Amino acid sequence: MITALVQFKLPQPITVEKAKEIFLSTAPRYRDIDGLIRKYYLLSENGEVAGGVYLWRSHEDAEKLYTDAWRNLIAEKYSAEPTVQYFASPVIVDNLVGNIITDA
Repeated sequence: MITALVQFKLPQPITVEKAKEIFLSTAPRYRDIDGLIRKYYLLSENGEVAGGVYLWRSHEDAEKLYTDAWRNLIAEKYSAEPTVQYFASPVIVDNLVGNIITDA
């Protein structure tokens, strides 16, 4: 599994309430993306940086999302350029369902 960390600096800080409103407007488009296991939306405590943590089945699946069109969508929505970092995620502890998940 691969975790992608996406971040972008906002032109102006936003509140958690505003972030939630914006994030809810984009969340449905991530529902049925092939290979995407989970997505967390992020907002820094000072409201200056936003982004997401994405858990993917593979690096190839992740790269299918992070296209120029996706980058343009982020730039238009948030007036900011995203960065993407990839991390191997060989073990995940999921306390919500009580599982330890490992790479297949």
